[in-house]
Amino acid sequence: MPAEEVQQRPDASKASHDPDTPDALVAFMAREWIDVPAAHAAHPQLARLRSRREALSRAYPGVTLVIPAGQEHVRANDTYFRFRPSSDFAYFMGDGEPGALLVLEPDGPTHRTLLFCAEHNRGSAEFFTDRIHGELWVGRHRGCDESLSYYGVDRTRPLGEIGEYLHELFTSRVPVALMRGHNRAIDAMREPADADHDLAQHCSEMRLLKDDYEIAELRKACEITKRGFEDAIRLFPRVKSEREFEAAFWSRARIEAHDVGYLTIAAAGHHACTLHWNRNDGAIAPRTLLLLDAGVECDSLYTADVTRTLPISGRYTPEQRAVYDIVLEAQRVGIDAVAPGADFLEPNRRAMRVLTEGLIDLGILRTSVDEALDPEHQYYRRYTLHNVSHMLGLDVHDCAAARAEQYRYGALREGMVLTVEPGLYFQPDDATVPERFRGIGVRIEDDIVVTASGRENLSGILPSRADAVERWIAELTSP
Repeated sequence: MPAEEVQQRPDASKASHDPDTPDALVAFMAREWIDVPAAHAAHPQLARLRSRREALSRAYPGVTLVIPAGQEHVRANDTYFRFRPSSDFAYFMGDGEPGALLVLEPDGPTHRTLLFCAEHNRGSAEFFTDRIHGELWVGRHRGCDESLSYYGVDRTRPLGEIGEYLHELFTSRVPVALMRGHNRAIDAMREPADADHDLAQHCSEMRLLKDDYEIAELRKACEITKRGFEDAIRLFPRVKSEREFEAAFWSRARIEAHDVGYLTIAAAGHHACTLHWNRNDGAIAPRTLLLLDAGVECDSLYTADVTRTLPISGRYTPEQRAVYDIVLEAQRVGIDAVAPGADFLEPNRRAMRVLTEGLIDLGILRTSVDEALDPEHQYYRRYTLHNVSHMLGLDVHDCAAARAEQYRYGALREGMVLTVEPGLYFQPDDATVPERFRGIGVRIEDDIVVTASGRENLSGILPSRADAVERWIAELTSP
């Protein structure tokens, strides 16, 4: 692709509703603006971020590394979703604007850091005529000079020079590794290479172990998440739609943090049996459960991932309680299996045995535990649907590109953070399930950090025992 065709941000061409702009107005708008420097001279976590970049440099001597922040995505016509930098970029830079690009250029045994970033455009027509890039429309860019000190990089260049730079880089003979999947225009400039896959894998594996700062941010995310759950619970006496729960939680996330870490699942009644129900447009029926799977994303972009299944009436029915207690016991034994040196899949194995035993006790599975769990059968999965754990961090499903032997088939290590989230889902149209249980879906999820001596439940501040949940609801909904 020719360099001039590489477009780092959406097209800013004139829209049908934009007015004509005479030259005299352009000249008038270009002058007499007071430039106010950004408040922060350096990123507050600069030392940590620079250390990460240095570790990445040591792993790739002589290789040019290219890591995009990502692009804005169209929501409708010329409006865009709120931008969030790619997690790979954020891990090394902390934050970033749309189109930004981090390049680590070989410099002897180490690398120089080059950041492409948005320039200031006051004094130009773009400042007030460009609805996508103009600072009058979207706010002040940090600019190249301030970005140099803020991010602690060696050099900065404007976004407009990315195309030519990458064209020369990708057509040269120097070794290059590109973090793919974040900028379609950049991806299209170069055929995928083994080095690209290796870079994604390596960066995911760097993120497997969280430091004290990261764990503190995840703990904070869980604390705010608890308050978001409580905002939703306070609606129980008068709620009419799942949307109200979503709105209450999102409000807390935006007031106290950056956003939600993923689309909130506010699944009432049989919607709880749909794993990723995020339409959240259902009406609330009496004596049903709310499966609320939601997590707050801090300003640092670290996210919680918590689920509680709550009786909207304030008390579980006997059938709901029977299912709930099985899931809770499965989670307890799963969490107890989290320890340094343990197999990552051990919490899942233990939890699935408890769930299978419970399915047999309920009369739903009519077989032995061993037959149901046999890898050649796996009958229990009709009702459990998913495994109980995934890594957590900047992404709700963190470290996704890590090698299986380091993640799924690896051993747990101090500093890893994972979820433990067993569930039972009895579809409303499943004839293998007694009618009294149909439409009940229960999941309980907590965020667990592996410590030197065992584990810490970061989200254990939210009640999970059935009686404690009922008291929690009563306290929050009493007049």
